[in-house]
Amino acid sequence: MSSKTKALFFLFLLTTALVSSAYLFLPQKFQSLDNRIRDFYFNVRGPQKTDDNIVIVDIDEKSIKALGQWPWERDKFAQILKNLSRDGAGIIGLDIVFSEADKTSPKQFAKRWNIQATNLPDTDRILANTIAQTPTILGYVFDFNAHNTNEAPQIPAIFIEKHRKQTDFLPQAKGVLANLPLIQNAAYSSGYMNNIPDATGMIRSVPLLIKYEDAIYPSLAFEMFRIASNAQKVTLHYSPAGIESIELAKQKIYSDRFGRLHVNFRGPFKSYKYLSALDVYTNHINPKDVAGKFILIGTSAYGLMDLRSTPMDSVIAGVEVHANVIDNLLHQDLLREPSWEESANLSIIVLLALFIFFFLSRLSLVLLTLTFLSTFFLLLYGNYHLLFTQHLILNIFFPLTTMILSLIGVLGVNFMYEFSQKELVKKSFSKKVSKQVMNDLLSHVENTDLSAKELETTIYFSDIRSFTTISETLKSPRRITEFLNFFMNAMVLSIEKYQGTIDKFIGDAIMDYWNAPLPIKNHADKAVQTALEQIEKRETLNRTISQKFGFTIDYGIGINTGNVVVGEIGSSGRSDYTIIGDAVNLASRLEGLCKPYKVRLVISEFTKKQLTQEYVIQMLDMVQVKGKKEPVKIYEVLAQGTPTSEKKQELAAYEKAHQAYIAADFSLAKELFAILHKKYGKYLYKLYQERCHHLETENIQEFHGVFEFTTK
Repeated sequence: MSSKTKALFFLFLLTTALVSSAYLFLPQKFQSLDNRIRDFYFNVRGPQKTDDNIVIVDIDEKSIKALGQWPWERDKFAQILKNLSRDGAGIIGLDIVFSEADKTSPKQFAKRWNIQATNLPDTDRILANTIAQTPTILGYVFDFNAHNTNEAPQIPAIFIEKHRKQTDFLPQAKGVLANLPLIQNAAYSSGYMNNIPDATGMIRSVPLLIKYEDAIYPSLAFEMFRIASNAQKVTLHYSPAGIESIELAKQKIYSDRFGRLHVNFRGPFKSYKYLSALDVYTNHINPKDVAGKFILIGTSAYGLMDLRSTPMDSVIAGVEVHANVIDNLLHQDLLREPSWEESANLSIIVLLALFIFFFLSRLSLVLLTLTFLSTFFLLLYGNYHLLFTQHLILNIFFPLTTMILSLIGVLGVNFMYEFSQKELVKKSFSKKVSKQVMNDLLSHVENTDLSAKELETTIYFSDIRSFTTISETLKSPRRITEFLNFFMNAMVLSIEKYQGTIDKFIGDAIMDYWNAPLPIKNHADKAVQTALEQIEKRETLNRTISQKFGFTIDYGIGINTGNVVVGEIGSSGRSDYTIIGDAVNLASRLEGLCKPYKVRLVISEFTKKQLTQEYVIQMLDMVQVKGKKEPVKIYEVLAQGTPTSEKKQELAAYEKAHQAYIAADFSLAKELFAILHKKYGKYLYKLYQERCHHLETENIQEFHGVFEFTTK
């Protein structure tokens, strides 16, 4: 096992241990962060369709303004219940507690003033009688802070706990704020209204059941659902981790282990149909709006302080939380934390750390980044998908934390590993630096200035033709490397012979330059002489290549002279002694022009001007290469020395034809180039013959003799 692998393995163990421990032993410290991500999911999903069978009767500002300040006289409220019952309401749930006698009742008024009177209306009894005659379910409130002696109401259902251990997982109430006995005893049933916010003050889950004095009591929404389901028995199924499910009428409700329902909120405030309590009181509603439906009576009035915060809205009437719970229970799409949640979350943490430490660590930085981001967002989407399609709540904060910590670990190990390999990397690079640069550095360590400066240099590019075909022929990477080493060695010998500085090998291409870092006299001549010698070597090289590798090669060379920036160029951590500038780009383009003109050596007019010795040179064209606006004359160097008389005649005839071409006399030029091609068979003459034929048909008004290349 390498040192890098050992380091990755150690960090893998450390990361999974830290994150898993935080998840198991400090979950509440990070729960709000996990909840906020889930809140974001709700807002991404957006509002959903609500059940039309759930209606809220709202004690709104309009009702309070018309019927008086809350609490209203009990006979007014009784009238609302009567009207709802008359219109066929299926079941009515009150998000209201009548814990004190109605102070506005005439009977209470007489009693308070010791007035002896009979047959005075008792509004509390009127309400109690109305509750007894209507499908009304009362609400009450449990107190988790203060004890009192109030009795909780009787519930007609039977609650059974199966496989419960000694530990109580249900919330334990200490006291209860109940309705007046007169009113409570008149009701068929009731349920508590407690919607308990989490540490951030937001309601994300509600307790379906609460224990008080060793008895189990249902929430208002749960009790309304139970009665509507005609279930007389409720069974709590326990696992070692807590409550597994709540069963009634052959239907299982999967809560968390504390009996809480994670609410699948349908939308923001007023996602359900709201009816004003005033409109119900005055009979200004359509009976179809309440017939056979779940009716919840509560308030959205700001002054009555029954406003809550949910993932989908910062202000929502508390009664609408009950509506969401009933909706979830009716459609069985409530969110749940399964009993195997901890095992699943721990497995995800370990698998993500494994994936990043032992797969992503092998990738390049770009691929690592892309794969990490893809996995990151895929994890978010997968968690979102499970939440709203499978209704499963799995932790997302700790897996995301695992990914981030693992990435930091991988980047840290890679950095330290690369740092430890620094000397080895230096040795590897030193083999690729030209001898001139190395000798200059070693000989003048104190005085060497590698800072970037502008110099005139002659730049050379060479490239093997049809290298892709050669690679396919050789197939084996070892054989390709063997061939390249053989070829490059022959080329490098010529470059070093004429004092060139090798800049780099680019696959099958070579880039070098003259006059840096050391000044070279007649550097343009040195570059051209190097190229001519390499071309002359071609036949000898091909004999050996044919014997060893089974094919022959050809290559093109481009040379240009101009000012460049030369010196130590790069970042503070990684740099190279090299040259950059427009002259370099042009040299590269000239090498590429060997192909369209089918020649082996192309030089620029700038290099030609610098030549001091005699050469056989033929002008090829005036071109505008890709990336440059100004045209440049290009030439082919055929040989060094004085041209033969026959070659002089050929060049003179070519010059005459080319002058006709420049003068836009395409008919004459075409004729002259045809004669040249027939006599000498050179491709250049055929190229111009075809070009003149094309230009002759174009009817060009203004011709400058410049041919534009749009590709490299």
